[in-house]
Amino acid sequence: VTSPYGNNLHHQENVTQGQFAFTTSEAGNYLACFWVDGHNHGGGASVNLDWKIGIAAKDWESGVELELRKLEGAVEAIHENLLYLKGREAEMREVSELTNSRVAWFSVMSLGVCIVVSGLQLWHLKHFFQKKKLI
Repeated sequence: VTSPYGNNLHHQENVTQGQFAFTTSEAGNYLACFWVDGHNHGGGASVNLDWKIGIAAKDWESGVELELRKLEGAVEAIHENLLYLKGREAEMREVSELTNSRVAWFSVMSLGVCIVVSGLQLWHLKHFFQKKKLI
């Protein structure tokens, strides 16, 4: 296989069958040559050529690339899950802080009501005993 600029990309001799692939950045027409030796007295030759370019040339079904894509998908799922959990944790922290402040205000108000009621009871009892002339 020769590139448009004359670079030899693949050369193999005395091959009865096989596969090969190449990657290049040169644009243009590529030349692929096949020949049969004169020593082959079998009567014929068969060539099956499946020429793929671009995205169609990628082998998506096997190899390290497929495993990397699977791992990338798993990493993305874990990252999304972590972001979701981080958001939930922030919401729960806000709710917890709001509840804590409400409980603190409720405690202060309860203490205030208890002090006011105690003062009113003392005032009432003092006036009651003064009316009865016990004090």
